[in-house]
Amino acid sequence: MNQIRMRLKFALAGFVAVMALGTLGFKALEGGTLADAFYFSIVTVATVGYGDIHPVTTAGKILVLLIIVLGAGTFLGVVANTTELMLSRREQDQRMEKLNLVIGAFFSEVGLKLLAAFSACDPDIDHIRTNLIVKGSWNDKEFRRVEAALTDYDCQVLPDTLNLEALRDVLGGKRDFFLRLLENPAILEHERFTELLRAVFHITEELDCRGDVTCLPDSDVAHITSDIRRAYRLLVYQWLEYMRYLKGNYPYLFSLAMRTNPFDRDASPVVTSAADRPDVGRHE
Repeated sequence: MNQIRMRLKFALAGFVAVMALGTLGFKALEGGTLADAFYFSIVTVATVGYGDIHPVTTAGKILVLLIIVLGAGTFLGVVANTTELMLSRREQDQRMEKLNLVIGAFFSEVGLKLLAAFSACDPDIDHIRTNLIVKGSWNDKEFRRVEAALTDYDCQVLPDTLNLEALRDVLGGKRDFFLRLLENPAILEHERFTELLRAVFHITEELDCRGDVTCLPDSDVAHITSDIRRAYRLLVYQWLEYMRYLKGNYPYLFSLAMRTNPFDRDASPVVTSAADRPDVGRHE
């Protein structure tokens, strides 16, 4: 898409240059006002023919031929590249829509469970918990504010509070699911989600390679904890980004996501107020 934008810029620059040349040239050769000269250039490039005015000098007629050749080419270049850019954007939007379906499946299957487990082992989670209680009244500005607040937050995980055996059971049961996600070419459109999948799958492999994970040496637990911290941080950012996507596109899915927020101690899927209804976000 960047190449298309570059071609469009060149085509636009060429078209503007031709129009400037035609306007100034007609003004100098044919006389009249600047507005007449610009009108003359537009009519020439559009090749619609002349009615009220037409070139009367030989130099003016030569300029007309030049403007027709150059103008038609640059104008067609602008139209062609604009059309291609629009089609490419539409195709990209469709790919991103499919990718967001994949991201939604990831959080439904395992992502929310991991966020709940990792945040429970985070000694400083209360410092940002209130920032992560997403509300139906949030707009893009509020999401950006929380993202900025997370920039300086160091996602910590206490090794002593980790239940590696339970984590291995959860991740091991999703191994085939992870492999199918990694095989999906759509994830290449989203670098952060791809990195998240790799980080989570790496934890799965690390735990699968060990026998009894309840009696590992401290050095090995520290190694696994560092892998978990990496995945934890990526999970938080991806979850917040997905929540913003749901808020703007699928109010009914966003409603459920708010009610099952892994950072909210009082979260419940049961609708208890009008603010939890999916139609609330639709009319904000």
